[in-house]
Amino acid sequence: MRYVNAHDILPKELLDEIQKYVQGDLIYIPKPENKRVQWGVLSGERLRLQKRNEHIKMLFQEGTPIQSLAEQYHLSIETIKKIVYRK
Repeated sequence: MRYVNAHDILPKELLDEIQKYVQGDLIYIPKPENKRVQWGVLSGERLRLQKRNEHIKMLFQEGTPIQSLAEQYHLSIETIKKIVYRK
């Protein structure tokens, strides 16, 4: 998220209207629903975590104990449980 001065981008009439509701504060203007991208999609982090979790599940199914997985992946035991027991 970046800071943009409303004086630089909004028409004076629109800025005057907004100033009836808020002055001197920061406001967040969300993207339209059809323009939103899920977290991690652009950076590839979502896919990386998905592959990591699949690997954790596979190791668990092959018999690796939860404690060992937690240590190997530097995650809490509860996080490992959520990964391996999620359907």
